[in-house]
Amino acid sequence: LYAIGRDGVAMYRPDDERVSLEPLFETIVNTIPAPLVDVDAPLQMLVAALDYDDYKGKYAIGRIVRGRITPNTFVSYINRDGVVSRQKINLVLTYKGLQRVEVPEAYAGDIVALTGIASANIGETIADVDTPEALPTIAITEPTLKMTFGVNASPFAGREGKYPTSRQLRARLYRELETNVSLRVEDGNSPDEFIVSGRGELHLSVLIETMRREGYEFQVSRPEVITREENGHMLEPIEQLVIDTKDSYIGVLTETLAARKAQLTNMTNDGLGNVRLEYHIPTRGLIGFRNAFLTLTQGNGAMSSILISYEPWMGKIGTTRMGALIASEQGVAMTYGLNNAQQRGDTFIEPGTPVYEGMIIGLNVRPMDMVVNVCKEKQKTNIRSSTAEIAVRLTPPIIMSLEQSLDFINNDELVEVTPQNIRLRKKYLTQHERARARAQE
Repeated sequence: LYAIGRDGVAMYRPDDERVSLEPLFETIVNTIPAPLVDVDAPLQMLVAALDYDDYKGKYAIGRIVRGRITPNTFVSYINRDGVVSRQKINLVLTYKGLQRVEVPEAYAGDIVALTGIASANIGETIADVDTPEALPTIAITEPTLKMTFGVNASPFAGREGKYPTSRQLRARLYRELETNVSLRVEDGNSPDEFIVSGRGELHLSVLIETMRREGYEFQVSRPEVITREENGHMLEPIEQLVIDTKDSYIGVLTETLAARKAQLTNMTNDGLGNVRLEYHIPTRGLIGFRNAFLTLTQGNGAMSSILISYEPWMGKIGTTRMGALIASEQGVAMTYGLNNAQQRGDTFIEPGTPVYEGMIIGLNVRPMDMVVNVCKEKQKTNIRSSTAEIAVRLTPPIIMSLEQSLDFINNDELVEVTPQNIRLRKKYLTQHERARARAQE
């Protein structure tokens, strides 16, 4: 077969008419054998995914291993502890393209979505009501990182989001638990804060981006590793990191990962310039590494990681971040003010961007934070100068993604997330509050 993924076409021969992917689908049907299943055996199905809506409730999604199922019938539900309960299936739906379609009956080999089992969870079994037999369960990875989600408390709160209140934020986070089985949510130290734990930086950033697109407005803290304590010793999560890339990038990757406390455990080369690197690395060493990896390899690589153990704390991981440039007042960033700020470091915003006191607008070239007035305008006078008409040329700002923002902030900083903007800010907005907080540490 010949195919062009960009155009969505497949052909049996290169000179055939390019119409659709039908040749590919026909080849799959004619070549790949149908699953070997027993339609007449007692029902067995493993829940592999979950979904939820406000009308039909929770969907239990999976492939029927054997037997058949119809709507409005009773089944046995077997949880991971082996406890069997009698449940009623309300609807049976299969997939047609991206749509779910109700069907009167589904058979072994079909991928279905079932409604009616409110307690359904991934890795548990739906079986025949008279002969309940459990399938092997799917292990669910425990959370390794946690973040604090809070109501947006900046001066711009409520301007850009449809759901800015703590009640709406709480309802959304707890609703996520219906389908996101690796997520953990608990109330924080105040009614406006919630501790959200997930399997890694990517897991949590996907949730943040999803909520942002839905219209939620909130602020999040820097990710923290979830540690354990055994026999008086603090243990941290260790992950196995697997990287596939070109062998020309081994040097820069090794140097970067060594600074993140990674230990190389295996390296294989296929002789064609491709290499697979395997590391054991603390979870905190992976925070921010995904973006660095894409930069170092210029996009020529793939990486994945999985939790393997908890081991003694491996020491401090060094950071090279300089201080922040912090806006001194609320207003609109001006070219003249940004030009002065760029003499002290890199900026993150453009002229015309609304700012407020305590908002991080750039990165200082020195280790300490610096307060700058980016709202300052050039004073106008009636005295002509030979340099008056020289245009100010600004360096283009650094625009950071959500993942880069989470990696950038320190413990005394927050990321403000709205449907329209991602802003960085200090926890304490005024210079007086920050000085008092430092004195109390």
